[in-house]
Amino acid sequence: MAEKFRDVDQYIGSFPEEVRPVLEELRVTISRAAPDAVETISYNIPTFKLAGRYLVYFAGWKKHVSVYPIPGGDPELERELEPYRTGPGTLRFPLDHPVPFGLIERVVAAMLKARS
Repeated sequence: MAEKFRDVDQYIGSFPEEVRPVLEELRVTISRAAPDAVETISYNIPTFKLAGRYLVYFAGWKKHVSVYPIPGGDPELERELEPYRTGPGTLRFPLDHPVPFGLIERVVAAMLKARS
């Protein structure tokens, strides 16, 4: 059975040393874009909640990191996200390429805008 994580620190700490900085930067990026959001673990992955509702999830994998869900409604943003789409609600960023943290920050901003 997979380890059950109690918090985001434990989750990030479970990854190899070379992956941890990417996950930490992802965490900081989301927190910066949604400063009022609270981090937690849901579905055994890091999650940010706002006003008691889930806003965005992120996860680490062997060769990539993922962000869920994908906001809609902005054609320009959707075009920029296209290379990273892997499913109806998943963005996958390979670890062997620079992770576009600025783009991820815009994703979170779009999620916030969609909720208002």
